[in-house]
Amino acid sequence: MSKSEEELKQERHKKKAQKQKEKVDASIAKATEERGIVIVVTGNGKGKSTSGFGTVARAVGHGYKAAVVQFIKGQWDCGERNLLENNGVPFAVMGTGFTWETQDRTSDIAAAEEVWAHAKEYLADPQYHVVLLDELTYMLGYDYLNKEEVLNAIRNRPENQSVVVTGRGAIKELRDLADTVSEVKDEKHAYRAGIKARKGVDW
Repeated sequence: MSKSEEELKQERHKKKAQKQKEKVDASIAKATEERGIVIVVTGNGKGKSTSGFGTVARAVGHGYKAAVVQFIKGQWDCGERNLLENNGVPFAVMGTGFTWETQDRTSDIAAAEEVWAHAKEYLADPQYHVVLLDELTYMLGYDYLNKEEVLNAIRNRPENQSVVVTGRGAIKELRDLADTVSEVKDEKHAYRAGIKARKGVDW
């Protein structure tokens, strides 16, 4: 009896899936090194900080300790902070808002250095499984922080600690240091259609 078209489709699908499984299994088998990693989420699209906070939430969900440093953040409410601080995650927040709002380079640098002091403590503490450096890329791009000091602190962190760095325009040296770099592309954004940022969705 000849096979039906549906049976032939199923056989082709099974062969294709099996080949894919073999490739995935081989890739997994090659990944034998056990250590923390550096993840950079950059680009001009929406969702970079959201990705970083998702990693923090994942770590906390598995019972690990995590810490968050926010370099460009105003005094407005932060849903992620409301949730994570109540679950034992320490936050260090620059709290000055965007540089185009402050328009004071000297005070911005001082604020960046103050919050960076907390970041260095987290990056040196092996109890933290994940450290999120939210919007750090701006501090390096604007030369608010010493580039080599930042890169060395990330490079010399505890072996099992992972670091997530977010923000637009990640410098080449940071990309080179990272184990994983994701570029978030902006194709469309609600605010350009006049839609206001929404509590619980955008912030």
